[in-house]
Amino acid sequence: MTEQGLLAGLRRPEYTGENRCVPCTLANTAIAVVLAGVVGYAWLALVGGGLAVAGAATVAVLVLSGLAIWLRGYLVPGTPELTKRYFPDWLLARFDKAPRTATGGLDDETAETAEQATYDGPTDSETLLLDGGVVEPCAEVDDLCLADGFREAWHARMTALGDTEAEREELAEQLDVDAASVTFEEHAEGAFTAFVDGSRVGQWESRAALVADLAAGRELPAWLAEWERFPTQVRSQLLGGLRIFLETCPDCEGPVVAGQETVESCCRSYEVVAASCDACGSRLLEVPYDEGMAA
Repeated sequence: MTEQGLLAGLRRPEYTGENRCVPCTLANTAIAVVLAGVVGYAWLALVGGGLAVAGAATVAVLVLSGLAIWLRGYLVPGTPELTKRYFPDWLLARFDKAPRTATGGLDDETAETAEQATYDGPTDSETLLLDGGVVEPCAEVDDLCLADGFREAWHARMTALGDTEAEREELAEQLDVDAASVTFEEHAEGAFTAFVDGSRVGQWESRAALVADLAAGRELPAWLAEWERFPTQVRSQLLGGLRIFLETCPDCEGPVVAGQETVESCCRSYEVVAASCDACGSRLLEVPYDEGMAA
């Protein structure tokens, strides 16, 4: 077996690279340092040979431990599960590499105009959508529904975005950049990321979520008078919040189903409420579950 083949056989891709759990790596690195110190001290005390030999043993343990962590993501067997079980969730969440949840959309760091930066009006999505007539009380249940006029206009715009080139041009126009500078990357789990000149500007749960946001972003200015003044974060919340009202998938046109799920990421397991396309599995919305939702 070649050296490259041997390393490939030892590597654990589910715990390395983009899937590496940073808390696992940090914890195992600390263990490796302690282990190397113990070995060096024990060698000096029990075996002898002087500081040089004990130092060499210490370095050897550090190198082998570092190689194991690099190839496998951890040194102590079972570390990923132990980390999920015993590390506090707030700490794991800080290092989580799962695709952006909540509503996804444009990153908060996306450039804003001075007018957007000074916006001091209401930011509650439900209030803004109700005041703009985008949603209204349902006729038969105690809930909110899309206004018929907005639903028809939104779906027409989603239908018009039929290919990647149309999506690229639409996003470029909404961001006021050259369409040639916009690129997309689709991840293995379905998440969709947009870049402008190589710099990330946003991420969506799926292509279907991107299409829904682009179409709504084009239609909402006609309904919300202050749309152009809303900061990027408020716009993303409005666009993402609208996706919960979708009944048919923008991608495969199948029904949309919602429910509670357990999501596994590199570092932790957590409960979410998700809306997905039943036929093609495209994720439209994913928000962390809390007890208030059950109520």
